[in-house]
Amino acid sequence: MSAGLPRRGRRSGTENTRAVILSSARKLFAELGYDATSLRGIARDAGVDSAMVHHYFQDKDGLFAACIELPADPRTVLAGVAHTAPEVRGEALLHAVLGLWDSPAQPALIALMRGAVSSSSRAALLREVLIKRIVALLLADLPGDAAAHRLRGSLVASQLIGLMISRYFLKLEPLATADHDDVVALLGPTVQRYLTAPLP
Repeated sequence: MSAGLPRRGRRSGTENTRAVILSSARKLFAELGYDATSLRGIARDAGVDSAMVHHYFQDKDGLFAACIELPADPRTVLAGVAHTAPEVRGEALLHAVLGLWDSPAQPALIALMRGAVSSSSRAALLREVLIKRIVALLLADLPGDAAAHRLRGSLVASQLIGLMISRYFLKLEPLATADHDDVVALLGPTVQRYLTAPLP
């Protein structure tokens, strides 16, 4: 009997098997990044057959989302934003982000942010989400090379993270209770400048 058979026998497995896979995935995603991490590598690190990973998680995107417990798929939330004309994309992005944060997903998002602050590995995972799954969607059709996109993306992320911390963690008034349209009117031009204005 090969060493792999008992692992396949765990297909009806327990939550422990799933937890072991998640632990290995979090470690590798944090160390190597999303692109360089493979499902086969995660399975090898977890000591399970690669079919077991597919049994618990449909694909790499699903596994990655489970690793950081995303309450919503960024591709779904930002689908409309990515197809918005570049010159108004900043406002569309803020509307989408505020809509998500002021939804039933808010507790999970707060937990995600707190986890990133307290854990370097979770911070690395959140950074991957921002770079690969959010910023990449927003900037894919904008002019500029990879370095320019990285700079623009980091500036946009800094504005969004600052907004989330001020509004939902520190609850600074009047920002904490401001209407979405007011927040967008005030911060939209800044986000838009980061997206499309000439870089210094």
